[in-house]
Amino acid sequence: MTVLVSRLPAGWTIQPLKDTALSDHGVDASVTVMAPDGASAILVLEAKRVVEGRDVVAVRDRLARFTRRAPGSRGVVIAGYLSPPVRKRLSDAGLSYIDATGNVLLDVSRPGLYIATQGADRDPWRGPGRPPGTLKGAPAAKIVRALLDYDRAWRIRELVDAARVSTGSTYRVIEFLKSEGLAVRGESGMVTVPDWVALLRRWSGDYGFVRNSRVTRWIAPRGLPDIVKRAAGSPVRYAVTGTLAAAEWAAYAPARSAMIYTADAGRTAQLWGLRAAEAGANVMLAEPGIDVVFTRTVVTASDLTIAAPAQVAVDLMTGPGRSPSEAEELIEWMIRNESSWRR
Repeated sequence: MTVLVSRLPAGWTIQPLKDTALSDHGVDASVTVMAPDGASAILVLEAKRVVEGRDVVAVRDRLARFTRRAPGSRGVVIAGYLSPPVRKRLSDAGLSYIDATGNVLLDVSRPGLYIATQGADRDPWRGPGRPPGTLKGAPAAKIVRALLDYDRAWRIRELVDAARVSTGSTYRVIEFLKSEGLAVRGESGMVTVPDWVALLRRWSGDYGFVRNSRVTRWIAPRGLPDIVKRAAGSPVRYAVTGTLAAAEWAAYAPARSAMIYTADAGRTAQLWGLRAAEAGANVMLAEPGIDVVFTRTVVTASDLTIAAPAQVAVDLMTGPGRSPSEAEELIEWMIRNESSWRR
């Protein structure tokens, strides 16, 4: 509790709780936090060495059994390190948390105490050979896209073939997804995704249109409709994403700019009549660091090549301006029409 005590406002104190209905029910610890005016609240503590995404529901339910016995009490999870996704899940579950690196969220409505501090975003105790703690990189992107694009149960060998990554990388990514509660591997060894929306949102934390590409900005002198005409049937390798692509399934608002993946931005700009621009650009050409963006693309009725829905969604989720709002509209369409895009 040293981390929390050092962050309390002046005049606040913490004391071990004695003589309580909680004492005989197996909680790890319970303490009283007291304001300078004497008002107090009970914190019910759950201490764990490691907390993974899949643990959050069980921890929430366990703490709820104890906090119900002490009205007004607050469940607090304590660990050596809590990753950003786990911290978000704990917060979404209505739990406070403390880790040894200084990540603290304590939200007590009465007597009115709110503490939020930032610690480490990487596990300082992660040793070599442990599974990856993120979905960054090409193997993860390729595996996630396969899991999103197909609605099926997978054998590891089948997933290796579909994603075109090594067996070792596949096992590491699946182990991470299992730890986050985003994938399940049954006794038969088959891998399934119980909630593809949760997987998509988790991936967006580690993948981004700009972050994973070399982006250059251009002006289309005759506007975006001219770009659509020039791109249709173009000999360059490209895939439209962002607002222009999302309009194929869930139009949100007229596109003001274009986000386009291309293998060669210079050649594409020349063929499409684009002009380089530092300001006022309405086209972003992205040379991707991960070629999965060109996988399972869709050709529209107007012969325009657009990225797969899951790719468009993650690009909008991490895009500029109103893009995140457009992503939500697209995700709603994807939920309603899952059978039309998940194979």
